[in-house]
Amino acid sequence: MKSLHDMPERPVPARASLDRLFELAEVLGAMMQRGMAEKGLTTARAGVLWALLHDGPMTQRALAAQLGVTPRNVTGLLDALQEDGLVVREPHPTDRRATLVSLTGEGRSVASALRGGRDELAALLFADVPADQLDTFTAALAQVTERLRAVGADGRK
Repeated sequence: MKSLHDMPERPVPARASLDRLFELAEVLGAMMQRGMAEKGLTTARAGVLWALLHDGPMTQRALAAQLGVTPRNVTGLLDALQEDGLVVREPHPTDRRATLVSLTGEGRSVASALRGGRDELAALLFADVPADQLDTFTAALAQVTERLRAVGADGRK
């Protein structure tokens, strides 16, 4: 199998850009891992808190679908988060077969701290970037992300 660096048919700027994206993913991933670990969270547990912070209480099934995991997987995540006092599960008010999941006050505080850390990092990283350059950067990232999702969805290369 050829490495990315051994593929002369690819334009050099595209290869360099992809290399930078890989580097960015590594650095951001490591920073996120440290930030979550400081709060006693795994990536999966932080994802649950983030979803509940942004979308409010939801059923376990809806939460599993939003996170792209099985209902069985989300049950394990919720067991741990409930044990830590970050989420609560209650009977759904109108569907007796469903369980509604919501953040506790402590869960909301932890999720808000995660959001605050993200906002501080954004301010630090982009404080000196002119608005037009930031808009162009954001649009390019959106386009690349969309293409990556399309490649991942249908498996084409």
